[in-house]
Amino acid sequence: MSESLVPDTRVLAVASHVVYGHVGNSMATFALQSLGCEVAALNTVNFSNHLGYRQAKGTRLTAPEITDLYEGLCQSHLTDFDVLLSGYAPSAAAVEAVGAIGIDLQQKAQKNPGSFFWVLDPVMGDQGRLYVNDDVVPAYKKLIHHADLILPNQFEAEVLSGVEITSLSTLAKAITEIHRIYSVPHIIITSVQLSKLSQSSSTPSPQDLLTIIGSTTRSDGSPRLFRIDVPALDCFFSGTGDMFAALTVARLREAVANSDVDISITQSWVSPDDVPATDLPLAKATLKVLSSMHSVLEKTMLARDAELSANSSVENGKLNADEQQKQEHLRRTKAAEIRLVRNVRFLREPLEQFTAQEWAKEDLPTQNI
Repeated sequence: MSESLVPDTRVLAVASHVVYGHVGNSMATFALQSLGCEVAALNTVNFSNHLGYRQAKGTRLTAPEITDLYEGLCQSHLTDFDVLLSGYAPSAAAVEAVGAIGIDLQQKAQKNPGSFFWVLDPVMGDQGRLYVNDDVVPAYKKLIHHADLILPNQFEAEVLSGVEITSLSTLAKAITEIHRIYSVPHIIITSVQLSKLSQSSSTPSPQDLLTIIGSTTRSDGSPRLFRIDVPALDCFFSGTGDMFAALTVARLREAVANSDVDISITQSWVSPDDVPATDLPLAKATLKVLSSMHSVLEKTMLARDAELSANSSVENGKLNADEQQKQEHLRRTKAAEIRLVRNVRFLREPLEQFTAQEWAKEDLPTQNI
């Protein structure tokens, strides 16, 4: 097997799809296949483009349509998946339909612990607001305890935990609560800007850093927390969460296979209690994922700048101010599309750029919550 390929892995990826660009399954399928994974893509929506353009054409699958596609796989015995990666679902009923798929796959694998792993991205909102209907939240809350790993952003972690994240200590409290409430073994909270939190730690966080927080529980349910700081790039990209989720599937599978102790046959791939946070497969996988992403996004920024320079905005006298503003937004959004295919080498061979740190004890909750 090529050094750049992860262990043989069959993934059912349930997420959105766009004709143009790389978000949802349009991102996940290529990223996973580039690392040697077999991917079956079940698309929950089919849009012309992502909604960062503020306009799109296309359709959303209903819950019965999602179920029907899965039943088609079942009737032909095409459900021998190692991993389920579930992302955006367009309604509460669709979330429930995707959940039923995950639970059915778990039941099929229950005689062989560790033979199936569910990575769930609870796509609900960001930046302090929901962009799904309110009934999607309880649908996810009912579902999450079935997952092995969840990937909420900061806002979604607040929604799930009921803890407002305003400091390092409340961030740790939110993670601890999610472990406790949902009994989910692994959590990664993506892209927390610690400089925006009130600093309860003696170590300040630079403005230009993003922090990724991960945790795997011990046998008593307590968290093993690690953090990885990465430079923040001055650009908004669509699809980064989908890239993170897809690469995490592949790299976690790889890290589990290379673990000192064989945890591939243990439920949820949980390491023994004596494994430090920074040596967890989850931490090792996340380091590779972030290294790949940082390189791809840096290359994307260079390509974006070149495209914008080559096609500088020209005022059109026939357009009013609102229409000119719209055209400029479309131009800039297109230029910022992630250059995934041209930079596939960084997916396969990530440059080691970052380190994982065990979370300082003073940042952990001092008592059971």
